[in-house]
Amino acid sequence: MIACHECDLLHRTRPLPVGTQARCTRCGAVLYSHRRNSLDRTLALNIAGLILFALANSFPFLAMKLEGQSQQIVLLTGIRELYRQGLTEMAFLVLLTTIIAPLVQLTGLLYVLLPLRLDRVPPAVWRVFRWVRRLQPWSMLEVFMLGILVALVKLAKMAEVVPGISLFCFFGLIYVLAAISASLDPQRVWEKWWEHR
Repeated sequence: MIACHECDLLHRTRPLPVGTQARCTRCGAVLYSHRRNSLDRTLALNIAGLILFALANSFPFLAMKLEGQSQQIVLLTGIRELYRQGLTEMAFLVLLTTIIAPLVQLTGLLYVLLPLRLDRVPPAVWRVFRWVRRLQPWSMLEVFMLGILVALVKLAKMAEVVPGISLFCFFGLIYVLAAISASLDPQRVWEKWWEHR
């Protein structure tokens, strides 16, 4: 059984042909769908996301050149500066939404999808998968990127701003996280878990 996310009407789940959706009989909201190769595609995107995340946090985000002096900035520099200025809550919020939530989401999905792909069930898979789904709204990389772009436009008048490798990896990570959300079929994860439990 599945409850409609919009009107709470209960429906009996049935296997669907690939590329189709089950809709609520009362309000027409999408209950679940059957996407082609959902687990494989999501796992591949997830591994790519982990690589991009590691690169985005390993290399300089951007460099600023002013009066012959150059300063490189990494992602954690802004969080450190917020903390030093006494904005502890803001620093924690930025850390949570740009580092912790995306990392937990990516590692949690890897913990769930890789064993299922190998026809194994990891311990507490349903708890981890639920936490991954709950953390998804807290991963706000695109909001962080918009803030950076606004700051770059303002800083470009005062200093020369040189984008680093990390900036491009960050853009790629935003795209990959959106693609993971679009390709993940939660119903297929639960079905696979039920088959192998």
